[in-house]
Amino acid sequence: MPTEIHPDAIQALVAGEIGAPSMILGRHASGEGISIRTFRPWAAAVDIVNEATGDRAHMRKLHDEGLFVAALDSSWSDAPYRFEAQTHDGSVEVYRDPYVFPPQLTDYDIYLFGHGRHRDIYRLLGAHPRTIDGASGINFAVWAPNCYKVAVVGDFNRWDPRAHPMESNGDSGIWELFVPALEAGCAYKYEIRSHHDGYRAEKADPYAFHSEVRPKTASVVYDIDQYQWQDAAWMRARASLDQLSGPMNIYEAHLGSWKRGADNSYLTYRDLADDLVPYLVDMGYTHLELLPVAEHPLDASWGYQVTGYYAPTSRFGTPADFMRLVDTCHQSGIAVILDWVPAHFPKDDFGLNYFDGTHLYSHEDPRQGEHPDWGTMIFNYERNEVRNFLIANALFWLKEYHIDGLRVDAVSSMIYLSFSREEGQWLPNKYGGSENIGALEFLREFNEIVHAEAPGAVTIAEESTDWPMVSRPTYTGGLGFTLKWNMGWMHDTLEYMSNDPVHRRHHHHQITFALLYAFSENFVLPLSHDEVVHMKGSLIGKLPGDYWQKFAGLRLLFGYQYTQVGKVLNFMGNEFGQFAEWSEERSLDWHLLDYDKHYRLQRWVKDLNHLYREEPALWQRDFDPDGFRWIEANDADYSVYSYLRFAADTRDFLVVVINCTPVARDHYRIGVPEAGFYCERLNSDAEIYGGSNVGNQGGLASEPQASHGLPHSLGLRLPPLSILILKLEAGAES
Repeated sequence: MPTEIHPDAIQALVAGEIGAPSMILGRHASGEGISIRTFRPWAAAVDIVNEATGDRAHMRKLHDEGLFVAALDSSWSDAPYRFEAQTHDGSVEVYRDPYVFPPQLTDYDIYLFGHGRHRDIYRLLGAHPRTIDGASGINFAVWAPNCYKVAVVGDFNRWDPRAHPMESNGDSGIWELFVPALEAGCAYKYEIRSHHDGYRAEKADPYAFHSEVRPKTASVVYDIDQYQWQDAAWMRARASLDQLSGPMNIYEAHLGSWKRGADNSYLTYRDLADDLVPYLVDMGYTHLELLPVAEHPLDASWGYQVTGYYAPTSRFGTPADFMRLVDTCHQSGIAVILDWVPAHFPKDDFGLNYFDGTHLYSHEDPRQGEHPDWGTMIFNYERNEVRNFLIANALFWLKEYHIDGLRVDAVSSMIYLSFSREEGQWLPNKYGGSENIGALEFLREFNEIVHAEAPGAVTIAEESTDWPMVSRPTYTGGLGFTLKWNMGWMHDTLEYMSNDPVHRRHHHHQITFALLYAFSENFVLPLSHDEVVHMKGSLIGKLPGDYWQKFAGLRLLFGYQYTQVGKVLNFMGNEFGQFAEWSEERSLDWHLLDYDKHYRLQRWVKDLNHLYREEPALWQRDFDPDGFRWIEANDADYSVYSYLRFAADTRDFLVVVINCTPVARDHYRIGVPEAGFYCERLNSDAEIYGGSNVGNQGGLASEPQASHGLPHSLGLRLPPLSILILKLEAGAES
């Protein structure tokens, strides 16, 4: 029976240039019999074994580089078989033929992906354990439409790009191959050869669930379905949760530097589950927000230059280890938010950049395709498959890892074509404007899909301009985010607090200005990582005065933040007054808690957190103008502010008074809405917090003297550099 193959096809195969390997390899009809071929470059001899009958045949070596062929009778037509290869180093390898298995992506899958609408495409593209026709193995699939040949290479085939060339799935641009007998844990990449300019590269899998530990860059096959979640009650409750009217007191953390081992080694995800989570519970936080955990090669990027969008970084352990961290948070009542980075990706040669010899995921023109500040690439949001990659990725974290929210980084850079560019350095849209229409459509679609398919999950925009309606529904013309960081509040507040108290009277309305627009969006008030890096100093280091004044000022700042309208976010280390600027290279300075003032500051934050959670007036009507009322907003001479916060039940309210100078004020009168005894719920100047213990002896009764348009009033003693939070005692009489 003939076993001939055209010499050009053989040459293409042994040179690693074959784009349709099943045309040569695998099982083929040959006359009245069967021809079976395999290519094993490191094999000296190969036998083929019929697994149904046990028959064995020795294969003829058709080419010295390792092409073997067997001419067999029709009894082999449908029988499963295996190869047994004698390698040149004397070992024996047993393997199944990859080229007899059908593709796993259906026409419908390909249709949805091509239209940008395959919600769980990550279950098909990438590397996945499968059992096909009784054979277990790994199915590989990758989108690389501008290649003439793609091969999967790895530790299972000696990284030889000739061993496992993949099959093209027609015009979809998807390449696919099922490799039997492989198991999770093997490292791999895709060796691509492009139609364009002879470009060749080994690329990590864009859809990989796991990666090698840096500086290695290969993807690793991982089965994410093995973890047994224990948070079913949490996930059920999340689906019906109204986040806008609930408490949200967020602890922002970088996992690599929150705390480290004695030798400066990283804590693992499991270490953090056992250490970080109890700390959050004890301190009274409701949410943990993590700087990006998706795989990234450069520690100094803090995770913002992502190369593995579907893989939690292997620095701290496995995907299951990260799942355990999230699971432990949920079982402890802590929600988890991830920083998500769809604005840009780095140029690392193993990553998305120039993936198939073209700007597949980005734009070819650098005026639209590159960030001038960051040296990174901008996603092409108008390409269906790219949009699908990102939206499926968002759902992946929310569904597969039970993440409770995504904080979208650098939204401003996405929505403006002119972002950080001079005239002539950017391309206008089709209407001549600077709006990135594709990015705006992407963001709206992202929010609509997340809110529909992951009910209860929040989306948060880091958007630093005055783009309107960021946190308004898309059906009203908004972008659809749940919340938006209030960057203006953060910058105005820190600038005000950095002034010497004697000069604050001249900057009084830097504080009141935020209330002019406070209800235009659903705001988070952040004191974030961005304010304690790049020579900006620490939070406490920004405050003027001596040691005592710095700590008093920081207590005041936190109290003001927690009692304003909006959800609350603080970066790790702020809570105990770390003096050193944050660095990703080392742990926070936990030893500072051995010093009294740092310990007492942390005690203040802890009590403030718990008060925040206990008092609906501080969060129930954050986005309702009737939830806030100024008592006195204009006392610039004394640098004092006073206001009311109301719960949904307007009889449940708090009185807040802030003294921004180091001078105590006696008999300072403010109006209050009802008569009775007002208890000091918190006084930042209390001795237990490191203060001077000036106050009102736990509270005071109102007087029947109208003030500030209110029928009753309090004659308070205001401590220096302090905040007082008072509440009317139920049933009390004046």
